[in-house]
Amino acid sequence: MGKRYASVNKRDCVACGACEKVCPKAAIKVWKGCYAKVNLQSCVGCGLCAKICPANAVVLLEKEATA
Repeated sequence: MGKRYASVNKRDCVACGACEKVCPKAAIKVWKGCYAKVNLQSCVGCGLCAKICPANAVVLLEKEATA
C-alpha cells in the first residue's frame, strides 16, 4: 500500500469515467453515473486519476501513520 490515496470531490465530479479507465488497480469506479468512488483497499496512490480528471475533482491525500 502506498502512502497516498485518491479522494473524489463529489460536487466537482462530472462522472466522465476518465479516472476509471486509467486506474491500474481498478480502484476507482463511477457510481450509478453520478460520481466516482475510490476503493481505498485497492488504491495505491499513483495519481493517474488525479492527473487525467478534466474537472480536477480527484486529489491525492496522505495516509495517516498508524503506530
